[in-house]
Amino acid sequence: MTTIATQIRTTAATGAPARLNCLLAEYENPAQLLAAAEQIRDRGYRYWDCHTPFPVHGLDRAMGIQRTLLPVMVFAAGAAGCTAGLVLQLFTNSFEFTVWAMVWVTGYPFLISGKPALSIPAFIPVIFELTVLFSALSTVGLMLLLNHLPRLHHPLLACNRFRRASDDRFFISIEARDPRFYRSKTEADLRATGAAAVEAVTEGDD
Repeated sequence: MTTIATQIRTTAATGAPARLNCLLAEYENPAQLLAAAEQIRDRGYRYWDCHTPFPVHGLDRAMGIQRTLLPVMVFAAGAAGCTAGLVLQLFTNSFEFTVWAMVWVTGYPFLISGKPALSIPAFIPVIFELTVLFSALSTVGLMLLLNHLPRLHHPLLACNRFRRASDDRFFISIEARDPRFYRSKTEADLRATGAAAVEAVTEGDD
């Protein structure tokens, strides 16, 4: 097993040590990655991730990833859109009441030929469109928020070894902010998983 020597880099401006971002372990195939992910999960690490050039079946389960709240939040946004579409049409077509929306606005009862005040079939197109609009926008926005995006740069992207993550290598990174992270112990844990290489990635890597 090859272990990459980890060196503390210093910044040219201050001479201060570069801050450690994570430890990066390399694996040669998906089977090794799955086995390693299970071991890291069982050791109780929280802030870590797997990086693969293609989707690996069963990796979510091996990492112990729980179901996200995103579907529930998107459903709530869709329900809000549905309600907004219904209330908007009731206000503009069916009932005459006044509300404050920066200025006083009065609804308009649009009654023609005995049209019912609550005409659901006629309201469906607008209700549908607002439901889809609210759901789509909330899906994108909440996904970015939950994934802490956008992020224009990550220290891993400056690591030469990590470039093979989009080609033919598989990686596990454990962040230094993890409560269970201790440099020597975490490196030993990664070696114990059968990693082909372990490398320290600092904030100042270039």
